[in-house]
Amino acid sequence: MDFLAPIIKFLDMQMETPALFGWFHLLFLGLTAVATVLLCRFFKEGTEKQVRTILLVTSLLVIALEIYKQFNYSFSVDDGKVIFDYQWYAFPWQFCSTPMFLGLAAALTKGKLHHALCAYLATFAMFAGAAVMLYPGDVFIGTIGINIQTMICHGSMVMLAIYLFYTQYVKSEHKTLLKAVSVFAVTLGIALVLNEVMYYSGIIGDETFNMFFISSHFEPTLPVYSLVAPLVPYPIALLIYILGFSAAAYLLLLGSMGIRKLCKKKQA
Repeated sequence: MDFLAPIIKFLDMQMETPALFGWFHLLFLGLTAVATVLLCRFFKEGTEKQVRTILLVTSLLVIALEIYKQFNYSFSVDDGKVIFDYQWYAFPWQFCSTPMFLGLAAALTKGKLHHALCAYLATFAMFAGAAVMLYPGDVFIGTIGINIQTMICHGSMVMLAIYLFYTQYVKSEHKTLLKAVSVFAVTLGIALVLNEVMYYSGIIGDETFNMFFISSHFEPTLPVYSLVAPLVPYPIALLIYILGFSAAAYLLLLGSMGIRKLCKKKQA
């Protein structure tokens, strides 16, 4: 496997860790804005065929970048020899990882499931993507490819959400949240099961496995939640997490509803 060493080194090219609102951060904020405007401009009809194609292409791109990320995190080179060590903390079922899988599912499904997945992508995924794009925090590291992957992943979440609301493929109405919450509940449930199974299986050894950052076995690291969780019993902390994320998604939905009303008034 040592023949992979040059490839691994190439994919692990380094850069100075980007600064908050530095050139790299601002560049991808700008690229996300441009991509969003172009998408809304050239696919403004928002037909089901257009939406499915956009979801499919975007999801496959982000999944390809995720495969690169997993490869980069798992393989390293030491004295010319390739070393494999899977990083369980990077297992791809974090809150920000779900849109690539659910976007693909939305592109390939029909009916209520399809529309529920799109509602999730326009609300919960929008919150996750916008939070990282506006305040990357410690997601930036010294590896060029990983920084690019991070920005494209989260930027695409913002782009898709705005597009879905702009075309009204996802309706700006209260019941949209009910559809989205049902999907969020399933993704959260999967994270809870994975956390327990992996912890008690012994597979991860002494590594961290904390999907959605809600495992009862590891210290919470999410901003705000990490301050609240230690003060209350775990079930209460989990409820606060659920309500907090749901409230954030609902606020974004309300924002879309407000913009929609303003646009209608201007057109009247």
